[in-house]
Amino acid sequence: MRTDVISPAGLRVSRIGLGCVTFGREIDEAAARVLLDHAHALGVTFFDTASAYSQGASESIIGRWMASRRPAARSVTVATKILPPYEPARIAEAVDASLQRLGLAAVDLLYLHRWDATAESPAALAALDALVRSSKVRALGASNYNLPQLETALALQEQHKLERFSVVQNNHNLAVRDMSAELRQFCAVRKIAIVTYSPLGAGFLTGKHQHGVQPGSRFDLVPGHQDVYFHKQAYHRLARLESVAARTGHSQAHLALAWALHQPGVASVLVGGRTPAHLDQALAAQTLDDPALFAELAADNL
Repeated sequence: MRTDVISPAGLRVSRIGLGCVTFGREIDEAAARVLLDHAHALGVTFFDTASAYSQGASESIIGRWMASRRPAARSVTVATKILPPYEPARIAEAVDASLQRLGLAAVDLLYLHRWDATAESPAALAALDALVRSSKVRALGASNYNLPQLETALALQEQHKLERFSVVQNNHNLAVRDMSAELRQFCAVRKIAIVTYSPLGAGFLTGKHQHGVQPGSRFDLVPGHQDVYFHKQAYHRLARLESVAARTGHSQAHLALAWALHQPGVASVLVGGRTPAHLDQALAAQTLDDPALFAELAADNL
Protein backbone atom coordinates (compact mmCIF):
# COMPACT_ATOMS: atom_id res chain seq x y z
CA MET A 1 0.00 0.00 0.00
CA ARG A 2 1.20 3.51 -0.79
CA THR A 3 2.66 5.47 2.11
CA ASP A 4 3.29 9.19 2.46
CA VAL A 5 5.85 10.98 4.62
CA ILE A 6 4.19 13.68 6.70
CA SER A 7 5.39 16.22 9.27
CA PRO A 8 8.92 17.47 9.88
CA ALA A 9 9.44 14.37 12.04
CA GLY A 10 9.24 12.20 8.94
CA LEU A 11 6.21 10.17 9.99
CA ARG A 12 5.08 7.59 7.42
CA VAL A 13 1.35 7.02 7.00
CA SER A 14 -0.37 4.47 4.80
CA ARG A 15 -2.96 5.74 2.33
CA ILE A 16 -5.60 3.94 4.40
CA GLY A 17 -5.29 4.28 8.16
CA LEU A 18 -7.14 2.22 10.74
CA GLY A 19 -9.50 4.29 12.86
CA CYS A 20 -9.74 2.57 16.24
CA VAL A 21 -12.78 4.32 17.71
CA THR A 22 -14.74 1.05 17.69
CA PHE A 23 -12.29 -0.70 20.02
CA GLY A 24 -13.78 -1.40 23.43
CA ARG A 25 -17.11 0.11 22.46
CA GLU A 26 -18.51 -1.58 19.37
CA ILE A 27 -16.10 -4.52 19.34
CA ASP A 28 -14.26 -6.30 22.14
CA GLU A 29 -10.51 -6.77 22.42
CA ALA A 30 -10.45 -10.13 20.64
CA ALA A 31 -12.24 -8.69 17.60
CA ALA A 32 -10.05 -5.59 17.68
CA ARG A 33 -6.89 -7.70 17.62
CA VAL A 34 -8.20 -9.62 14.59
CA LEU A 35 -8.79 -6.30 12.85
CA LEU A 36 -5.35 -4.97 13.79
CA ASP A 37 -3.66 -8.14 12.54
CA HIS A 38 -5.61 -8.00 9.28
CA ALA A 39 -4.80 -4.33 8.75
CA HIS A 40 -1.11 -4.81 9.41
CA ALA A 41 -0.93 -7.81 7.07
CA LEU A 42 -2.44 -5.67 4.30
CA GLY A 43 0.13 -2.93 4.71
CA VAL A 44 -1.88 -0.55 6.90
CA THR A 45 0.71 1.06 9.16
CA PHE A 46 -1.20 4.08 10.51
CA PHE A 47 -3.34 3.51 13.60
CA ASP A 48 -5.47 6.32 15.00
CA THR A 49 -6.93 6.37 18.50
CA ALA A 50 -7.77 8.85 21.28
CA SER A 51 -7.84 9.04 25.04
CA ALA A 52 -11.60 9.57 24.81
CA TYR A 53 -12.30 6.37 22.87
CA SER A 54 -13.98 4.09 25.40
CA GLN A 55 -12.31 6.00 28.24
CA GLY A 56 -8.86 4.89 27.14
CA ALA A 57 -9.76 1.27 26.33
CA SER A 58 -8.90 1.75 22.64
CA GLU A 59 -5.39 2.94 23.52
CA SER A 60 -4.93 0.01 25.92
CA ILE A 61 -6.00 -2.52 23.30
CA ILE A 62 -3.54 -1.09 20.78
CA GLY A 63 -0.82 -1.07 23.43
CA ARG A 64 -1.31 -4.72 24.25
CA TRP A 65 -1.41 -5.60 20.54
CA MET A 66 1.86 -3.71 19.95
CA ALA A 67 3.49 -5.46 22.91
CA SER A 68 2.49 -8.88 21.62
CA ARG A 69 3.29 -8.31 17.94
CA ARG A 70 6.41 -6.16 18.40
CA PRO A 71 6.39 -4.40 15.02
CA ALA A 72 9.77 -3.12 13.88
CA ALA A 73 10.73 0.33 15.12
CA ARG A 74 9.10 3.13 13.13
CA SER A 75 7.22 0.59 10.97
CA VAL A 76 3.90 1.64 12.57
CA THR A 77 2.70 5.19 13.17
CA VAL A 78 0.38 5.67 16.15
CA ALA A 79 -1.70 8.81 16.60
CA THR A 80 -3.76 9.72 19.63
CA LYS A 81 -5.72 12.74 20.82
CA ILE A 82 -6.35 14.61 24.05
CA LEU A 83 -9.48 16.53 25.05
CA PRO A 84 -9.87 20.08 26.38
CA PRO A 85 -9.48 22.04 28.51
CA TYR A 86 -5.92 22.42 27.29
CA GLU A 87 -4.12 23.55 30.41
CA PRO A 88 -0.37 22.86 30.72
CA ALA A 89 -0.60 20.48 33.68
CA ARG A 90 -3.59 18.62 32.21
CA ILE A 91 -1.85 18.28 28.83
CA ALA A 92 1.21 16.69 30.43
CA GLU A 93 -0.90 14.36 32.59
CA ALA A 94 -3.09 13.32 29.65
CA VAL A 95 -0.14 12.48 27.45
CA ASP A 96 1.59 10.50 30.20
CA ALA A 97 -1.64 8.53 30.72
CA SER A 98 -1.94 7.83 26.99
CA LEU A 99 1.69 6.70 26.77
CA GLN A 100 1.15 4.34 29.69
CA ARG A 101 -1.94 2.80 28.08
CA LEU A 102 -0.16 2.51 24.71
CA GLY A 103 2.98 1.10 26.31
CA LEU A 104 5.11 3.59 24.37
CA ALA A 105 7.93 5.92 25.31
CA ALA A 106 6.72 8.39 22.68
CA VAL A 107 3.59 8.86 20.62
CA ASP A 108 4.19 9.53 16.94
CA LEU A 109 1.41 12.07 16.45
CA LEU A 110 -0.55 13.93 19.11
CA TYR A 111 -3.70 15.83 18.17
CA LEU A 112 -5.81 18.26 20.09
CA HIS A 113 -9.10 16.40 19.68
CA ARG A 114 -11.13 19.52 18.99
CA TRP A 115 -10.78 23.27 19.11
CA ASP A 116 -11.28 24.98 22.45
CA ALA A 117 -10.54 28.51 23.58
CA THR A 118 -7.85 27.15 25.90
CA ALA A 119 -5.99 25.90 22.82
CA GLU A 120 -5.12 29.51 22.01
CA SER A 121 -3.25 30.04 25.26
CA PRO A 122 0.48 30.49 24.66
CA ALA A 123 1.06 28.44 27.82
CA ALA A 124 -0.88 25.51 26.38
CA LEU A 125 0.98 25.72 23.07
CA ALA A 126 4.26 25.90 24.98
CA ALA A 127 3.28 22.72 26.86
CA LEU A 128 2.78 20.96 23.52
CA ASP A 129 6.14 22.26 22.33
CA ALA A 130 7.78 20.91 25.51
CA LEU A 131 6.38 17.44 24.78
CA VAL A 132 8.10 17.44 21.40
CA ARG A 133 11.35 18.78 22.84
CA SER A 134 11.32 16.07 25.53
CA SER A 135 10.75 13.40 22.84
CA LYS A 136 7.43 12.23 24.30
CA VAL A 137 5.70 13.34 21.09
CA ARG A 138 7.16 13.30 17.57
CA ALA A 139 4.64 15.58 15.81
CA LEU A 140 1.61 17.74 16.63
CA GLY A 141 -1.76 17.90 14.93
CA ALA A 142 -5.14 19.59 15.20
CA SER A 143 -8.38 17.68 14.79
CA ASN A 144 -11.80 19.16 13.96
CA TYR A 145 -10.42 22.65 13.31
CA ASN A 146 -11.78 25.09 10.76
CA LEU A 147 -9.63 27.49 8.77
CA PRO A 148 -9.75 30.53 11.11
CA GLN A 149 -8.94 28.31 14.10
CA LEU A 150 -5.98 26.74 12.33
CA GLU A 151 -4.71 30.10 11.09
CA THR A 152 -4.81 31.50 14.62
CA ALA A 153 -3.04 28.47 16.07
CA LEU A 154 -0.19 28.61 13.57
CA ALA A 155 0.21 32.35 13.97
CA LEU A 156 0.56 31.95 17.74
CA GLN A 157 2.99 29.04 17.41
CA GLU A 158 5.14 30.98 14.98
CA GLN A 159 4.97 34.16 17.06
CA HIS A 160 6.27 32.32 20.11
CA LYS A 161 8.67 30.11 18.13
CA LEU A 162 6.93 26.91 19.19
CA GLU A 163 6.52 23.55 17.46
CA ARG A 164 3.61 23.99 15.07
CA PHE A 165 0.77 21.74 14.01
CA SER A 166 1.91 19.80 10.95
CA VAL A 167 -1.20 17.63 10.49
CA VAL A 168 -4.92 18.41 10.46
CA GLN A 169 -7.56 15.71 10.79
CA ASN A 170 -11.19 16.44 9.89
CA ASN A 171 -14.39 14.66 9.02
CA HIS A 172 -14.74 14.56 5.24
CA ASN A 173 -17.13 12.45 3.18
CA LEU A 174 -19.89 12.83 0.63
CA ALA A 175 -22.41 13.86 3.30
CA VAL A 176 -20.35 16.09 5.60
CA ARG A 177 -17.30 17.93 4.27
CA ASP A 178 -15.14 19.64 6.86
CA MET A 179 -12.14 20.13 4.57
CA SER A 180 -13.15 23.22 2.61
CA ALA A 181 -11.28 24.23 -0.53
CA GLU A 182 -9.86 27.20 1.37
CA LEU A 183 -8.66 25.01 4.23
CA ARG A 184 -7.05 22.59 1.79
CA GLN A 185 -5.27 25.43 0.01
CA PHE A 186 -4.01 26.81 3.31
CA CYS A 187 -2.69 23.37 4.26
CA ALA A 188 -0.97 22.98 0.90
CA VAL A 189 0.76 26.35 1.19
CA ARG A 190 1.80 25.78 4.81
CA LYS A 191 2.81 22.15 4.21
CA ILE A 192 0.28 20.75 6.66
CA ALA A 193 -0.67 17.13 5.96
CA ILE A 194 -4.38 16.29 5.72
CA VAL A 195 -5.94 13.21 7.29
CA THR A 196 -9.68 12.59 6.91
CA TYR A 197 -12.05 10.26 8.71
CA SER A 198 -15.52 8.68 8.41
CA PRO A 199 -15.52 8.03 4.63
CA LEU A 200 -18.88 6.27 5.05
CA GLY A 201 -20.27 8.84 7.45
CA ALA A 202 -20.42 6.29 10.29
CA GLY A 203 -22.66 4.17 8.04
CA PHE A 204 -24.97 7.03 7.03
CA LEU A 205 -23.88 6.82 3.39
CA THR A 206 -24.78 3.15 3.13
CA GLY A 207 -28.43 4.17 3.51
CA LYS A 208 -29.08 1.73 6.34
CA HIS A 209 -30.48 4.43 8.61
CA GLN A 210 -33.08 5.73 6.15
CA HIS A 211 -35.95 4.22 8.11
CA GLY A 212 -34.61 4.72 11.59
CA VAL A 213 -31.38 4.32 13.55
CA GLN A 214 -30.14 0.75 13.45
CA PRO A 215 -29.71 -0.78 16.94
CA GLY A 216 -26.07 -1.14 17.99
CA SER A 217 -24.83 1.31 15.35
CA ARG A 218 -22.66 4.37 16.02
CA PHE A 219 -25.76 6.58 15.90
CA ASP A 220 -27.43 4.35 18.48
CA LEU A 221 -24.46 4.13 20.84
CA VAL A 222 -23.61 7.85 20.52
CA PRO A 223 -26.96 9.62 19.93
CA GLY A 224 -25.31 13.04 19.73
CA HIS A 225 -23.64 11.87 16.51
CA GLN A 226 -27.04 11.99 14.80
CA ASP A 227 -26.95 15.78 14.66
CA VAL A 228 -23.88 15.64 12.40
CA TYR A 229 -25.72 13.72 9.66
CA PHE A 230 -29.48 13.77 10.14
CA HIS A 231 -30.23 17.04 8.37
CA LYS A 232 -31.46 18.26 4.97
CA GLN A 233 -28.12 18.77 3.24
CA ALA A 234 -26.77 15.35 4.21
CA TYR A 235 -29.98 13.62 3.11
CA HIS A 236 -29.83 15.49 -0.19
CA ARG A 237 -26.29 14.26 -0.75
CA LEU A 238 -27.30 10.73 0.23
CA ALA A 239 -30.07 10.80 -2.37
CA ARG A 240 -27.57 11.77 -5.06
CA LEU A 241 -25.31 8.89 -4.02
CA GLU A 242 -28.24 6.47 -4.16
CA SER A 243 -29.13 7.67 -7.66
CA VAL A 244 -25.59 7.31 -9.00
CA ALA A 245 -25.20 3.90 -7.37
CA ALA A 246 -28.41 2.66 -8.99
CA ARG A 247 -27.28 3.89 -12.41
CA THR A 248 -23.71 2.61 -12.30
CA GLY A 249 -24.23 -0.68 -10.49
CA HIS A 250 -21.67 0.19 -7.83
CA SER A 251 -22.75 -0.08 -4.21
CA GLN A 252 -23.19 3.15 -2.24
CA ALA A 253 -20.36 2.11 0.08
CA HIS A 254 -18.00 1.45 -2.84
CA LEU A 255 -18.69 4.85 -4.38
CA ALA A 256 -18.45 6.76 -1.10
CA LEU A 257 -15.18 5.08 -0.17
CA ALA A 258 -13.68 5.61 -3.62
CA TRP A 259 -14.60 9.31 -3.54
CA ALA A 260 -12.99 9.80 -0.12
CA LEU A 261 -9.87 7.84 -1.05
CA HIS A 262 -9.23 9.94 -4.15
CA GLN A 263 -9.61 13.41 -2.70
CA PRO A 264 -6.65 15.58 -3.76
CA GLY A 265 -4.13 16.56 -1.14
CA VAL A 266 -5.20 13.94 1.42
CA ALA A 267 -2.35 11.92 2.89
CA SER A 268 -4.43 9.27 4.63
CA VAL A 269 -8.09 8.30 5.06
CA LEU A 270 -9.03 6.64 8.32
CA VAL A 271 -11.32 3.65 7.95
CA GLY A 272 -12.98 2.18 11.02
CA GLY A 273 -14.94 -0.98 11.33
CA ARG A 274 -15.85 -4.07 13.27
CA THR A 275 -14.58 -6.83 10.98
CA PRO A 276 -11.82 -7.38 8.42
CA ALA A 277 -14.49 -7.17 5.70
CA HIS A 278 -14.98 -3.48 6.48
CA LEU A 279 -11.30 -2.85 5.78
CA ASP A 280 -11.35 -5.06 2.69
CA GLN A 281 -14.11 -2.99 1.09
CA ALA A 282 -12.02 0.14 1.56
CA LEU A 283 -9.01 -1.46 -0.11
CA ALA A 284 -11.22 -2.60 -2.99
CA ALA A 285 -12.51 0.96 -3.45
CA GLN A 286 -9.00 2.21 -4.22
CA THR A 287 -9.28 0.70 -7.70
CA LEU A 288 -12.14 2.98 -8.72
CA ASP A 289 -10.66 6.26 -9.89
CA ASP A 290 -13.11 8.24 -12.04
CA PRO A 291 -12.84 12.04 -11.65
CA ALA A 292 -16.00 12.71 -13.68
CA LEU A 293 -17.98 10.31 -11.53
CA PHE A 294 -16.56 11.83 -8.36
CA ALA A 295 -17.51 15.32 -9.54
CA GLU A 296 -21.07 14.14 -10.17
CA LEU A 297 -21.26 12.58 -6.71
CA ALA A 298 -20.06 15.77 -5.03
CA ALA A 299 -22.25 18.22 -6.97
CA ASP A 300 -24.71 20.15 -4.81
CA ASN A 301 -27.92 21.71 -6.07
CA LEU A 302 -29.10 23.16 -2.78
